[in-house]
Amino acid sequence: MNNSKPKTPAAFYTFLAQSFRYPERTWLIGPYFDLLENISQNLDLNKDALGLRQSYCASEEGLEELQIEYTRMFINAIPAVVAPPYSSIYLDKEGNLYGRSAVWAKQFYQLHGFDLAGEEDLPDHLVLELDFLGLLLEEGQEDAAEQFLSEHFRRWFPSFKERVLNGSTNKFYSTLLTLVDFFTREEP
Repeated sequence: MNNSKPKTPAAFYTFLAQSFRYPERTWLIGPYFDLLENISQNLDLNKDALGLRQSYCASEEGLEELQIEYTRMFINAIPAVVAPPYSSIYLDKEGNLYGRSAVWAKQFYQLHGFDLAGEEDLPDHLVLELDFLGLLLEEGQEDAAEQFLSEHFRRWFPSFKERVLNGSTNKFYSTLLTLVDFFTREEP
């Protein structure tokens, strides 16, 4: 990231998608935290963002702590993953991966001119959904973005958010959840 402020609403979604990828030193660096702090301050959303740089950017221990928490929350934990980042877990009564809501998301992507890069990608992963919203807005498909939010994303994200907030005290992820909530909520 070369700039310190997203230029369009699409860039906010792209930034949020990046934020929910596995934490790596390649992107979790100074410019990322500049942007996170700038967004949080400009929107007067979450004061916790101001202390995150020191916790997670300044040392390898901070990065490792974030990687461990990411794995525990979203990938693998005993007895179960705390907050799987897939809509089908929350929307489909079976609660399995690649359920009906994942198929719906994939079809919605294709209907609007997008497809997954690889067949191994699960279309209902939080990162892919946020990236998709950014792509829709980048292409001027605001109505499609709103439809995706109202018919799909807003139906499952609150349950995911609740699991993260109840399962972790990590300020990095609570800050990101505040931002996702802000950018995806329904306009009054």
